[in-house]
Amino acid sequence: EMIDDRMEEGVSEEEAVAGAGSISDIVSQTVAEVPLTKIVRERIQSKRSLRAWEIVLIVLGFPVWFPLLLAAVVVALALYLVLWVLILCLWVVEIALWTCALSGLVLAAFYGIRRNIACAAAALGAGLACAGLSVFLLGGCAAASKGVVRLTKNAALSIKNRFVGKERIK
Repeated sequence: EMIDDRMEEGVSEEEAVAGAGSISDIVSQTVAEVPLTKIVRERIQSKRSLRAWEIVLIVLGFPVWFPLLLAAVVVALALYLVLWVLILCLWVVEIALWTCALSGLVLAAFYGIRRNIACAAAALGAGLACAGLSVFLLGGCAAASKGVVRLTKNAALSIKNRFVGKERIK
């Protein structure tokens, strides 16, 4: 279908095949585009029915495996939440540094008007130091935010791939 679409655009068959990329890239792109709910629905449909002893084992083991599963999910979500709180704290520090920088410049102007040169110089120095630190921290905040977003995307794709496995998507 991808090759036919490219050929309709006027590309030769050889160029369309070469431009499609590797098979693993095509499979990864296809898996990323299929909704997780569709994959879960297809995978949950059991290929065989459970035997009586399996059902008994699941029911009797419920007091053990369910709290452990619930605890694992809660810990994973708490760690994920902590990552986002740390990113939020970095951005709050960034905003505080910019606020201090602007306040220092305004205070320097105020002291300059009042002809208090020593206080004006100290306020200007503090404002410029905060501005420098905020510029330095801005790159770190942006990189950390992008990293956590990338981690989220990779985790979601990893969970999705667990449901897909090595089978092909219909």
